Amino acid sequence: MTNLSHSEQDELTEYTGGMTISHLWERNALQYPDKDAIEDLRVTFTWAGAELWIDRVALGLLELGIKRDEVLVVQLPNCVEVHLLRVVCEKAGIRCLPLNSNMRKTEVENILINTRAVGVVIPWEYRGVNYIDMIKEICPNLPDFKYIFISDDKVPGGLISIREMAEQPLEKKYPADCFETRRYKGGEISLIGPTSGSTSLPRLLMYSPLSYSGLGKFFMEGYSLSPNDTLGAMSPAARGPNNPLYFGAPWAAAKIFMLPWTGPGDALKVIEERKITCVCLVPAQLAMMLEQVQARNYDLSSVRIWESTGAPLPTPLRKETESKMGGTVVNTYGLTETGNLSSVVPEDAYEVRMNTDGKPLFGVQIRIVDDEGKEVDRGMTGEVRAKSLFYSLGFYHDEKATGEFWDEEGWITTGDIGMIDEGGNLTIVGRKKDVIIRGGQNIYPAEIEKMLIDHPKVMDIVVVAMPDPVMGEKACAYVVTMGGQEFTFNEMIAFLKQQNIASFKLPERLEILDKFPTLAGGNKVDKNLLRQDIARKLEQEGTGRSAVG
Repeated sequence: MTNLSHSEQDELTEYTGGMTISHLWERNALQYPDKDAIEDLRVTFTWAGAELWIDRVALGLLELGIKRDEVLVVQLPNCVEVHLLRVVCEKAGIRCLPLNSNMRKTEVENILINTRAVGVVIPWEYRGVNYIDMIKEICPNLPDFKYIFISDDKVPGGLISIREMAEQPLEKKYPADCFETRRYKGGEISLIGPTSGSTSLPRLLMYSPLSYSGLGKFFMEGYSLSPNDTLGAMSPAARGPNNPLYFGAPWAAAKIFMLPWTGPGDALKVIEERKITCVCLVPAQLAMMLEQVQARNYDLSSVRIWESTGAPLPTPLRKETESKMGGTVVNTYGLTETGNLSSVVPEDAYEVRMNTDGKPLFGVQIRIVDDEGKEVDRGMTGEVRAKSLFYSLGFYHDEKATGEFWDEEGWITTGDIGMIDEGGNLTIVGRKKDVIIRGGQNIYPAEIEKMLIDHPKVMDIVVVAMPDPVMGEKACAYVVTMGGQEFTFNEMIAFLKQQNIASFKLPERLEILDKFPTLAGGNKVDKNLLRQDIARKLEQEGTGRSAVG
């Protein structure tokens, strides 16, 4: 089920020239055979070497008898294989479903059952988790499940080594055009991805090869990517923040570096040593790296773009990054269901880059509407509605949910509050469901967060509603401090008052955490858990009222 009309599909085909990501890897193998294409801390592939790896693994999957449109789940940390397996599956006509490595039994089991996946690619063990034991525990509940593929050098008996598959010269058995009847093209469903929902198990979204190929072409053009660039995946994300690598780098024949996140110091060292030019991450990682940079010197002169998405990027963090780390901060806005909707680009004016979320991408339309659904004038806030050529094709095996999310014309209501300025730039103010209504007055948490993140002791900040029997709701600030410093309620209030914030918007409670809980995807703060946490604390305190401290 697709949300794109025939004319929209034609527009996307014209924009991409019909080139999918697997076509681009083939093209680059011919044009740049000896140029390094992709690497991690263990291995480096040239474009020709990577293409041979892709072909051999794809043929190995076909030899196992995996049918077209069957699902292969890939749950790996940032590594060469997690990237190349997407290309393998597109070429072999197998639906790839990448999962973040932090998902555990409940989420993984639900996904394997709902997709009737025939196999999974996992590490044996990663960061203390035995993935083989986890999958074997799930297997009895999976009647369609057949294969466990292991990405490690050592593989237990009875399981399949991806490395050994890539060493088998199967290409000698097949004609050069053997993939043409299997390869995904146009608007077919080729990629499946989970949402990062906070109220239930993740739902699954479907994507076509031209949708994400078109998104990749935007990144190439918007970021002026070239074969001289090296893009680094710092975010431990299966999609989202790392989209420029998955989809943009092949368009430009740019080099790709996959790094498992082990902390800001290791990331900065890799950027310095590998001469990364475009760093893809989430705001929390950028904040941690900025703190590390202030503790010791790194040579970050190679970086020309810091690309951030997945969560709001506060203006002070943007400014301080460019001031102390060099390069240009590029912020993008989008949803899992829609892909990227807007983005600043390096050529934008400083004030635009620092204070907005940029203009809509090619093929994207954005409207700002009031509570009655009527479009408002520029400069006025309202709910963001969007329509895009880069949409997912809907929810996997769930036409009812698809029909509820997209209207008949393909528009969605994002749930975000934003405004479009006279220059056509979008600015996201916050989430509609996150608005705190204190005695009938609206408090937008993002406004407070953008101010408080500028405090030298604050590394990360989330403001949520807490129940109050008189006002209905009040604001509670959850803070992660720089280096675990002490930060008091009085310090917070004094700092905010200096910025002339209205008194009713001042948080009326402060909670300090070592780190924030995240949703299943690992990139977004689980605000529901924070709201539950403060409600539980108020109940335990016995008054039901907000407590200042």
